[in-house]
Amino acid sequence: MKKIVSSLSVVVLLLLCLVATGCQAEPEVTGIWADATYNKDATLGEGAVAMKMVIAAEEKSITLTINTNKETVAEALKEHNLIKGSEGLYTVVNGMTADYNVDQTYWAFYENEAYANQGMDTTKIDPAVTYKLVRSK
Repeated sequence: MKKIVSSLSVVVLLLLCLVATGCQAEPEVTGIWADATYNKDATLGEGAVAMKMVIAAEEKSITLTINTNKETVAEALKEHNLIKGSEGLYTVVNGMTADYNVDQTYWAFYENEAYANQGMDTTKIDPAVTYKLVRSK
C-alpha cells in the first residue's frame, strides 16, 4: 500500500510540474513590437506560391510564410494588410511605423540579405528568395 501511495505521489508531482511549466505566461511585448500585428513566425494565406518575408525591428525579427497567387511582393503583403502607405513609400509594416520625418527611420527592403535593386511594387515574387523588411535609421 505504501508503494502505491508513494508512486501516486510521484505521478502527481510530475503532473504538477508539467502543468506549471506548460502554463507560463508569454513574455510581455514591448517597444515597437507592442504595435505589431504578428509577434511570432506565422504562415498566412492560401495560394500557389509561398513567399518568405522576414520583418526585423529593434533586436527582434520574425519570419512570415505568405501563400499567395499575387505577382509582386507588395501585392502579397497588401493582401494580408501587412504594409500601409503610398506606393513605393510604405511607412507601416506589420503594424509598426517607421517615419523618416518623425524619427529618421524607414523600412529597408532586402532580397536574400542584399539591399534590393527595386521596390516591392515591382519585385516579382520568387519562391527561392527570402525577402526582408528592416526598420532602419
